[in-house]
Amino acid sequence: MSIMEHNGGSVIAMAGKDCVAIASDLRLGAGAMTVALNFEKIFPVTDRIYMGLTGLATDIITLRDRFRYLVNMFTIKESRAIEPSTYAHLVSSTLYSRRFGPYFTEPVLAGLERTPSGGFKPYIAGADLIGCLNFAEDFIVAGTASDKLFGVAEGLWEPDLGPEDLFETISQTLLNAVDRDAYSGWGAIVYIITPEKVITRTLKGRMD
Repeated sequence: MSIMEHNGGSVIAMAGKDCVAIASDLRLGAGAMTVALNFEKIFPVTDRIYMGLTGLATDIITLRDRFRYLVNMFTIKESRAIEPSTYAHLVSSTLYSRRFGPYFTEPVLAGLERTPSGGFKPYIAGADLIGCLNFAEDFIVAGTASDKLFGVAEGLWEPDLGPEDLFETISQTLLNAVDRDAYSGWGAIVYIITPEKVITRTLKGRMD
């Protein structure tokens, strides 16, 4: 078994029309044994950026605190909130600095990027263990159920989804994918990020 699969878990981010969504399951495992059903893998960065982490649970907690410190330092130094594209490169450089002894996590970012006209556009990105960024205009997946998430998302995602339609799409994608993966599941949490607010919803999944 890969160390990336030891604790299980999956994350997906999707882009909509002037909104983005990010969701993860809630299972924490030790191999095939389930340890907890409330292990959240998505963390707020700013009011418009959320980050999901999959992989080794100890490295997830370490990186959560590390990125929180770096973002706070950026905010103090620059006197402004960090933008999603800037944060993505901060994540990339942080992971690359540890490339010879990497953190065993795969970050997924979802946020709203401010445009020159004053509006917002969806921004989603992912990275591997050493910080190689992957950008997409539809969805990004990571975790033990990533193959299943790709398959379901390809069939369900459509361009320009509104917040409620995007919530339904990402929820159905995640729940149907983790049902086919023994290392993910046992409930899920979804964040819908819009320019006005962030909507958080908890989903009930199969508990077997």
